Amino acid sequence: MKRNRYSQEFKLQVIKEALETGNKSAVARRYEIASNMLHRWIREYNEGQFGEVSLDSVSSLEAKTLAQENEQLKKLLGEQALELAILRDLVKKKNPHLLKKLK
Repeated sequence: MKRNRYSQEFKLQVIKEALETGNKSAVARRYEIASNMLHRWIREYNEGQFGEVSLDSVSSLEAKTLAQENEQLKKLLGEQALELAILRDLVKKKNPHLLKKLK
C-alpha cells in the first residue's frame, strides 16, 4: 500500500474545515483520507504538535478577503432587493389584478 505524505498546510486546511463543519468523517471522505488519520491530526493539533503555525494565523490571512467578499455580497443583495421592489411596484401599477397573486 502506498504511503502518502501531506504538507502541513494541507493538514491545517483539512483540520480547519473539519472543526468548522463538525463532521469529521465527511471531510475525510471529501479529501480521500482515512477518518482515523484526520482524528489523529486534530488530536495532534490540539496538543500543539503542529509547531508555530496555527489555524488563527491561517484565518487572519483569509480574514481580509472574506470581509471584502462579504461586503460585495451585501451590496449585491441590496441591489437585488431594490430591483425586486421596483419590479413589484411596476407590476402593481400596470396590472392591478395581479396584486392578489403577489401577496
